[in-house]
Amino acid sequence: MTPLEDRATGCVAGAAVGDALGGATEGWTPEQITQRYGGQVEGVVPPFNEDWRNARPIAPYHKGDGNITDDTLMTHALIRVYEKVGGHLGAYAMAEHLVPELMGERRWIPELEADALPLQRIFLAEKWIVARLHYGHVDPREAGVGNIVNCGAAMYVAPVGIVNAADPDAAYAEAIDLTGAHQSSYGREAAGVMAAAVAEAMRPGATADSVVATCLRLAKDGTRAAIEAVCETARGFGHWDGSFEALRAAMRPFDTVADTYRDQGLGARRPSRVHSIEELPLALAFLVVAKGDYRETVLGGVNYGRDADSIASMGGAIAGALGGLAAVPSDWVEQVGTASRTDLVAPGRAIAGVARRVHADDLARRRAHEAAFADLTTGEAR
Repeated sequence: MTPLEDRATGCVAGAAVGDALGGATEGWTPEQITQRYGGQVEGVVPPFNEDWRNARPIAPYHKGDGNITDDTLMTHALIRVYEKVGGHLGAYAMAEHLVPELMGERRWIPELEADALPLQRIFLAEKWIVARLHYGHVDPREAGVGNIVNCGAAMYVAPVGIVNAADPDAAYAEAIDLTGAHQSSYGREAAGVMAAAVAEAMRPGATADSVVATCLRLAKDGTRAAIEAVCETARGFGHWDGSFEALRAAMRPFDTVADTYRDQGLGARRPSRVHSIEELPLALAFLVVAKGDYRETVLGGVNYGRDADSIASMGGAIAGALGGLAAVPSDWVEQVGTASRTDLVAPGRAIAGVARRVHADDLARRRAHEAAFADLTTGEAR
């Protein structure tokens, strides 16, 4: 396995494992999580509600027991789009390829314990893609405007970072273009920064600190301010245990989602230049606390609660890219893959192959441009 394949599989499998572990604790507080599980969560656990089929607001989704959620379903769908296109993606690829992936073929959906269209599982902010692009025929470059501003785009853009491995600026630009069909404002910005974080983590020699520095260099407005504030607070902790209150306090000024996670005010998830999603800054914070260690990065997100599956998935993607597949506990990969009836490693190999082909095409274009520009500056007029 080449370093590219190792880091790509670590990223994709690491994201899926974080997603599955965090699914059980999504929406709850650290105190509720500790009470339910008799201590901190340290791996795959049962659903928070034993009667998950009827419990509100979780029903009818089987969260826990190692089941991946919509974060991974969307990530794997995007990888299939990259395989089909074989090149860089923009907003029109969302309309021409991702929408058919979501509404055209039945797949095993672990949380529904059934074969179903991915469209039947994804959240309203992702259903928006289908409504706007397939039924509304909106210009894909503008289709994200008006949607719920949340982490919906950031949660599945890790493949963009892999395709642009070691080039975070290109990853940021591609993710911003692609996700304009899905999100706007700080939801779209977070997608760009998340892709850049993965691209930097793919670079040989990258560290947790270099990932955060890259994010701060590229991020704009409230997203940058939130990452800076939360990660600076994170540097004061040697372990995630005991950090949650301080990290939440650092995030609070930038977050439109209330402390009472499921009881939102009218200002929640609205466009803004001064706000940020919570998931990406917290994922980076736990990466900092753990000094890039995969296991502790993910467990920080899982035990923090709130949008735990997305926090742990984003943190897992970045830490998995930093450490490669061996950094992701093999027993977790096996448990989640078996429970979800999903190969967690093959999609990483697939996107690594796409990245190799895309890089070769990029290199050929750059050389052609260099030759043409050299003729413009040094050649004689013809």
